[in-house]
Amino acid sequence: METERHVRLFKNGRNQAVRIPRDLELPGREALLRRDGRRLILEPIARPSLLSVLATLKPLDDDFAPIEPLSAEPVDL
Repeated sequence: METERHVRLFKNGRNQAVRIPRDLELPGREALLRRDGRRLILEPIARPSLLSVLATLKPLDDDFAPIEPLSAEPVDL
């Protein structure tokens, strides 16, 4: 797969923009743009995994009322 492509720059209001070809699209809705010498580097921002988000949550100290098991009734489908 080709990882380098010649693209055109254009103006969008007062900003300079570049149209990214579909096969080089980045995932998500945000990215990081940084300068490295004369280069501009555009990187996708990785979304945190569900496990990492859950790891930041505080444990619940509340006591919950016990849940009584319900008897299952047959259902005709």
